Amino acid sequence: MERKPQTLQNHGKFDPKFHFFLAPVALIFLITTIYRAINHPETENYVHILVALWLLVLMFTVRLYSLKVQDRVIRLEERLRLAGLLAEPLKTKSAALTEQQLIAIRFASDAEVPALVEKALAGDLKQKGIKQAIKTWRPDYWRV
Repeated sequence: MERKPQTLQNHGKFDPKFHFFLAPVALIFLITTIYRAINHPETENYVHILVALWLLVLMFTVRLYSLKVQDRVIRLEERLRLAGLLAEPLKTKSAALTEQQLIAIRFASDAEVPALVEKALAGDLKQKGIKQAIKTWRPDYWRV
């Protein structure tokens, strides 16, 4: 399958199963159970509200946990990448980069990394600024 080149403008990703099926259906289920409980105040309908809330919390918790694990893997990959790309004084200082800065730097080409790390450490660049400063985008098609 031919992939469209990834850029700052199109690097965000929707997961169709989550964003267009699971979340909307769970929300509709919650709304209908609340509506039913208001119109027919019976114990069973209140239990359904509890189940709907349980499903929503479960679904978002699983999604957020998978994203957090992925961020940890990205952080590890970028620390290894920086160890190979940066000269010694900057390599030592790079430990001060935040998780969000490391996640953004993963999109930068190897040639751009040292300058971006210096700017990020100087406090000039946060996650969005790093992504905007990238000239040669290194795509990440594996993001969940």
